[in-house]
Amino acid sequence: MDSLAELQKLISEFVADRNWESFHNPKNLAMSIGIEAAEIMEHFQWLTNEDSISRMNNPEFRDAVSNEIADVMIYMLAFANATGVNIGKAVVKKMDKNKFRFPFDHKLDM
Repeated sequence: MDSLAELQKLISEFVADRNWESFHNPKNLAMSIGIEAAEIMEHFQWLTNEDSISRMNNPEFRDAVSNEIADVMIYMLAFANATGVNIGKAVVKKMDKNKFRFPFDHKLDM
């Protein structure tokens, strides 16, 4: 299962099979995205930058973070389903805008 459309269909069927449509409204799903994103942050909360990078080499830590990433993506796909947003088109459109906002020669001075 590789395409966003396939993933959106998977989520749509999962939600429909459980009769969760009434709970999958934009407000609830937006809140759920934020909650799950916070759970990703929780894994890194007290780590240094270097520790956060090295901890991702730990299989258990990586698996826990991967699960939270999946939760965020699942809610994002459900949000797109509930709002009729085509994620692929939205990402391409936003990246086109970003090309003008952040030209290739735009580099951060560190």
